Amino acid sequence: MQRRLYVYYRVSEAALAATVAAVRQVQATLVAAHPGLHAELLRRPELRGGDVTLMETYGGGVTPALQAAIDRAASALPQPRHSELFEQLDVAPSPGESGPVRG
Repeated sequence: MQRRLYVYYRVSEAALAATVAAVRQVQATLVAAHPGLHAELLRRPELRGGDVTLMETYGGGVTPALQAAIDRAASALPQPRHSELFEQLDVAPSPGESGPVRG
């Protein structure tokens, strides 16, 4: 079952550009080192107390070893980081329900 990792944290608006550059560098290094891994960086559209919430996503089958590699690679990025691991829902729809929701 394919697992995906979601990591979110807040940074000041003033630190946003430098943080984005650092995260993209870390993600590029991870993707190059781990075939099949894909990474994305998102932001919450609104500010909260002058801070921007960023969300890193990692897909392509995140194993415990890969999650540990991501954590090590991200050790110099803003802290604290909150991580959530999700796996693909592999349950058939109930009668009368459709398949996956598409946006």
